Amino acid sequence: MWWLLAFGSAALLGGYDSFKKMALKDNAVIPVLLLNTLLCSLIFSPWLFRTGFGGWADQQYILAKSVLVLSSWMAGYVAMKHLPLTIVGPINATRPVLVLVGAIFLFGEQLNLLQWAGVLIAMVAYFLMRLSGQKEGYKRGNKWMVCLILAVLLGAASGLYDKYLMSPEYLGLDRMRVLSWYSLYQALIMTVLALFVWLPRRASTTPFHWSRAIPFISIFLCGADFLYMKALSQPDALIAVVSMIRRGSVLVSFGIGALVLKEKNLKAKALDLGLLLLSMLLLYLGSR
Repeated sequence: MWWLLAFGSAALLGGYDSFKKMALKDNAVIPVLLLNTLLCSLIFSPWLFRTGFGGWADQQYILAKSVLVLSSWMAGYVAMKHLPLTIVGPINATRPVLVLVGAIFLFGEQLNLLQWAGVLIAMVAYFLMRLSGQKEGYKRGNKWMVCLILAVLLGAASGLYDKYLMSPEYLGLDRMRVLSWYSLYQALIMTVLALFVWLPRRASTTPFHWSRAIPFISIFLCGADFLYMKALSQPDALIAVVSMIRRGSVLVSFGIGALVLKEKNLKAKALDLGLLLLSMLLLYLGSR
């Protein structure tokens, strides 16, 4: 059942990336991210009372997750604003490869033959996708690409940390306690950043304007995170496979980039996406 939850999370995450790209067009990053964290915190606020505080012994781990995720988001939002969605999505999808390496060494996870085949094909697809991005002039030395790579590294670390936080084998924290409290911490941190970093400099930076896409960022993200953490809370869930399936969100965001945003060089990326689809199928078959 955990793999089905992972696929649901991937679909919602693709919508999240798409609305994020729309909201950031000619817009200030920090206030958009602030509104996202505030709305996410509001959505999960009922669980603050249902799950309770749980003591500082738990909260220190949740606070660490908040800082880790928010750092990844900040770098990722900056990259998303300046790079095409059809480049950001595929490069973001390299994250599971890092999670896979970490899961094998840190948690001793083992994959079956079909799962290994899916992972290896996905690695080839991700490599080809990065080449497609380089053909459009976005190479590793580009500062927006540096932000994107930093977001991927921090996101992979967050994925591994989630397994440690919520798996019954380790800390076994309640997933809704983690979601609700880390959303609150993120909102508080972003409020401080907006007041003391963005607000004093707003006249010399990109101005903020309201976008109808902003609330959908939070709605789709909260749904994706809920399904993701529910999947990880199951004892037999494999973090490497869950993370790989979750990155299948690139198929949704790529479709939006092609059909709605009219991004270019799509034919060159068709083979890459075909390989990614094949890898998702093998992971699905290997997880049944």
